[in-house]
Amino acid sequence: MAESPAILLTNDDGIDATGFRALYDALQAVGDVTAVAPARDQSAMGRAVTYDVTVEETDLGYAIEGTPADCVIAGLGSLVPDADMVVAGCNEGANIGAYNLGRSGTVSAAVEAAFFSVPAMAVSLYVPVADDRSFDEQSPDYEDFRVATEAAAYLCDRAPAAGVFDRAEYLNVNAPIPAEATGEMAVTRPSHVHMLDAHREGTDIKLHDPVWERMAEGKISDPEGTDRRAVVDGQVSVSPLTAPHSTEHHDGLDALVGSYPGHGE
Repeated sequence: MAESPAILLTNDDGIDATGFRALYDALQAVGDVTAVAPARDQSAMGRAVTYDVTVEETDLGYAIEGTPADCVIAGLGSLVPDADMVVAGCNEGANIGAYNLGRSGTVSAAVEAAFFSVPAMAVSLYVPVADDRSFDEQSPDYEDFRVATEAAAYLCDRAPAAGVFDRAEYLNVNAPIPAEATGEMAVTRPSHVHMLDAHREGTDIKLHDPVWERMAEGKISDPEGTDRRAVVDGQVSVSPLTAPHSTEHHDGLDALVGSYPGHGE
């Protein structure tokens, strides 16, 4: 029998988050899980690194006074150096759309792992905005994460052997709550629909993303094949991604650089 893979589990909601515990429990069935997670909420930190962190041992592994990126670096560099895979989540709130990828601490943890050449997966739960409550007032319980954690365990168990990480460096997984799930999984790409805007009110400027309300109403313009469309349709969205930043040959840029004054002198 093959040895169980060593899984480093982190997140950005903090080690005590319900979604983190739900994912920790689910991954026990497919690997040897060690938590290396922030001691407290570090949401939307992106790939921020603090360079000097403290660590405390817990029943699940380690709690780090730092960011998700700190956790991955400390984990792969010191605490779990032989990890076969890094999994981040399960985040309370979806991480969908291209413009969210660099902002999300959950996704950024997976990106950080990619630079260590360790396969990774970010896992997030789409929490619909209720008619009478904002997202901040939502409070998913353990069972709400079931579809997301089952999908994560399935992918963690099978993706490496299937050669998924020969092409992708990490997977960005977003799942609906059980009540909205169809039981289907779809390969997706990050949506490029961007709706963030800003309104000035005197000395204050309020930033707002109306996409969440539109998602709850099913009124989105995202095309088939995108992560947001899949989740709204009740599917588990799986986006195979590479770590930033890719470059492409560009004839126009070659010409521009070639004509720079002093070129060739």
